[in-house]
Amino acid sequence: MTGDSPVCGDGGYDPDDEEGTSGASSDLSRVEHDGGSPDGGSGGGTNRDGSGDERTNSPLDLLLDENVRPRWLDDVLIIGKTTVVVYALFIVLGLAAGLDFNGIVSTLQQVTLLAASFALVVLALNLHWGYTGLFNIGVAGFMAVGAYTMALVTAAPDATFPGLGLPLWVGVLVGLVTSALVGLVVALPALRLRADYFAIVTLAAAEVIRLVFNSSALHEFSVFGVELGTGSGQGMSFPNLRNTVSRELIYVGGDPTAEPTLFGRPFLAVGERLELSPSVVEGWVYTVVLVALVAFVFVVITRIGNSPFGRMLKAIREDELTAQSLGKNTDRVKIKVFMLGCVFMGLAGIVWQGRRGYVDPNLFLPIITFYIFIALIIGGSGSNTGSVVGAFLFAGLLFEGPPFVQRIVDATFDLPHPPTVYDSAVALGNLDPVPLLGYAVSELPNLRFVLFGAVLIVLMIYRPDGILGHRNEPASPIDLAKEHPPRGRDPSLSDGGETDE
Repeated sequence: MTGDSPVCGDGGYDPDDEEGTSGASSDLSRVEHDGGSPDGGSGGGTNRDGSGDERTNSPLDLLLDENVRPRWLDDVLIIGKTTVVVYALFIVLGLAAGLDFNGIVSTLQQVTLLAASFALVVLALNLHWGYTGLFNIGVAGFMAVGAYTMALVTAAPDATFPGLGLPLWVGVLVGLVTSALVGLVVALPALRLRADYFAIVTLAAAEVIRLVFNSSALHEFSVFGVELGTGSGQGMSFPNLRNTVSRELIYVGGDPTAEPTLFGRPFLAVGERLELSPSVVEGWVYTVVLVALVAFVFVVITRIGNSPFGRMLKAIREDELTAQSLGKNTDRVKIKVFMLGCVFMGLAGIVWQGRRGYVDPNLFLPIITFYIFIALIIGGSGSNTGSVVGAFLFAGLLFEGPPFVQRIVDATFDLPHPPTVYDSAVALGNLDPVPLLGYAVSELPNLRFVLFGAVLIVLMIYRPDGILGHRNEPASPIDLAKEHPPRGRDPSLSDGGETDE
């Protein structure tokens, strides 16, 4: 099982995968989940049946015929269908609540922003857990490193809790580099451990990071005479990432009173035609940037998975001892992939939790890691497309859905809200179910956790690999069905060997 060999694995959610040394798959004919070939699968130009028929397929054939549709287009269609389903649900609920067009568009923007934020960090976790079998449950800590580093670099020197006052792009780059270095520091001792012990170390590291930022020692401090401060439990402010990025892209010089840029003109024109408020337009611009980042990370991780380095990751996931016995330095490979995943997690912390221009330690509690794991399990561990789909379904239906339903019900119906479940139960004893219904609606945000558990139970029973955990693809990075013998050559010699004669 060398780095160049097409090692295959099921990539789904398996308890053995959490240990990182699960043992090789007994059926080597099984093929790897998701990731797609570098050229998008079939290439979309010829048939997949290997018949040598070189006829060109129309765009309609590419959309309707799965036999000629390239792999990347399959992924786009799956993600698109998921988006349409979630959008349709929120539009129906918004219309039922009496929201105007601007309110519905704003709601869809918020859902998309949250889904893209989850997708970014779920893809990073998939690189650790789905591809390599590293059970990292310290995701929130690495997000905090990226967000706080950017805040310290970009906050104004004369702010309540001062920073260096450097440009935003410098803060983002420094945040990513710092996330990678912290990942290295954690990986060096942690990767000597296996399975649950590795998970405990990453969880402990994340809590240490959060408590350090929460420490009164960093409330205000000085480094080489430069005054800095994290605000400890109060948090700290810095330039609003959402407003800064969106206005820089929409207006010349980032000034809303200036002329629009070439990029911003279409957004402003659509917003004016649809009578959207400027804040909604700016929110959509930031959301588009976030979606572009998700697409970039998706392509990067896909290319990694199809490379010899990616096949080495899957070999480590399936049986690290076997990979070591073939002369591979698995520790070095795991350190590299752990650092890369931490970079993506730091980026997610910057663009997600730092978008409001404010961070505090309570934004990076361990429950954030729990949310991210749920999204990955829903979509399917080892599947990049599943990571995005799982993030969208979790963010839209499980995370944002219940509070949205609560707001709609409260705005539409005048239900009583008993202070305790006992009061509502007493009313139910008098054959009056309305107080119990009102109590349930008022507790919908908290009942989400019950819904999380129910969804996980159902998945473990009926779909343990996740929604897209069943998707199969060749371990080869090229479409072998397209490989035909050269013209004028005997097909029997297409393998480069000699005939029996």
